[in-house]
Amino acid sequence: MTAEPRWTVRPAERGDFAVWRELFRQYGEFYRVEIPDERFALVWSWIGDPSHEVNCLVVAGADGTPVGLAHYRPFARPLAGGVGCYLDDLFVDPAARGGGAVDALFARLRAIAVERGWNTVRWITADDNYRARSKYDQVATRTPFLTYDMAPEA
Repeated sequence: MTAEPRWTVRPAERGDFAVWRELFRQYGEFYRVEIPDERFALVWSWIGDPSHEVNCLVVAGADGTPVGLAHYRPFARPLAGGVGCYLDDLFVDPAARGGGAVDALFARLRAIAVERGWNTVRWITADDNYRARSKYDQVATRTPFLTYDMAPEA
């Protein structure tokens, strides 16, 4: 007899809004970013729009309640001659960490990349995000690149 999987990963659904909002709020809090109501509404509208590039996966336990999220999108890679998956945001509720929820999200992202012919899954994280980095070092290769943000000027 095969054991039921502990985690289910699926696209976010309309009924997930309240839980998604709380998870995204906690993610923002971790990075010291206050997310106003208008931004929650905007990002959720992107997630619900099949023509928008942003997608959202949630990972849920046996009761079906999401405990984590992953926002991702395709990005062109001219030098590699292909398209990759950019993982914008990844968050698992602290109470669910260490039990494989993030592994389930990574497994699904890898499968999506294969299904869509994407040649990498890429993300950034804070240098001092040590717990997450210990997991990332197990599933991916750290690159030597630094990230810069340039503000647009009028």
